[in-house]
Amino acid sequence: MKTIIQQAKEVLEIEAQGILNLLDKVGEDFVRAVEFILNLRGRVIVTGIGKSGIVARKVAATLSSTGTPALFLHPAEAMHGDLGMVTSQDMVLAISNSGETRELNILISSLKKMGTKLIAFTGNLNSTLAKNSDMVIDVGVEREACPLGLAPTASTTAALAMGDALAVALINKRRLKAQDFLRYHPGGELGVKASLEVKVKEVMLKGKSIPTVSEASKLNQAIKIMDEKNLGATLVITRDGALAGMVTDGDLRRALKRHKNIYKLRVCDVMEVNLKTIDEDYSAFRALEFMERHGITVLPIVDKSKRVKGILHLNYLLGREDFRSHV
Repeated sequence: MKTIIQQAKEVLEIEAQGILNLLDKVGEDFVRAVEFILNLRGRVIVTGIGKSGIVARKVAATLSSTGTPALFLHPAEAMHGDLGMVTSQDMVLAISNSGETRELNILISSLKKMGTKLIAFTGNLNSTLAKNSDMVIDVGVEREACPLGLAPTASTTAALAMGDALAVALINKRRLKAQDFLRYHPGGELGVKASLEVKVKEVMLKGKSIPTVSEASKLNQAIKIMDEKNLGATLVITRDGALAGMVTDGDLRRALKRHKNIYKLRVCDVMEVNLKTIDEDYSAFRALEFMERHGITVLPIVDKSKRVKGILHLNYLLGREDFRSHV
């Protein structure tokens, strides 16, 4: 008898293979759908029922948040008045694995009378939905992950993945930028990340918020400053304000291993001197990429003469509230 782990892995393999099999199904109708949506004056109305309806809601949300106006329409509610939200300038994206969903197919004649174009995500190219759609995108899978072959599992995953492919293709064609993304995500972590397109000088900690000590300082002074500023590091500067090095929590731990009494040490005995730095005219987004690429938590900001202008902490850039107060 299969173990729980074996069963879980089998489900993941089936669903992963279902997505991979879509690669050969992305064709001319997919391209036509992208181009049609790009030139659309109205909105993309995404519809489906049951599990496909849940997928449709997610696809609509992804499109809306990435520059393509979209909304979800429940097929049953559409037949009781909500069809009034659809116009001839809109496009309907209908999701149904079987292509024979009764509630969806009832809508087809009404949509055609309105002159609304129809895209189908379906696993049945000979279905009523497929035959009556302007563009048909095959999202069929060989089998469901459900052992009974009944519960929508691999098929809904495939439809969801194709929805993401459509959204990303539209992002690329629209050349969506971080500031555009911010417009659709003014709040939350996504909004914070998108806002990182601003310059480093606008978000770095500066002035009295920068933890600094001189090269000649005793190590206990560095520990005091690190505790006060709560950034896990302090910059070491020369008399003219140039960056000489940096002491981090990690440097203190290593010093404790090597020395019985670290309070006899000076900052210059333990500081790191081979530092990564950037200037204040970097975009904050590039700064974040730079920090993640080099595994840096604290990043000094310096000018051409290596004079300290500010400091960035990774958690601040990622939107941690407890770092906002430093600015």
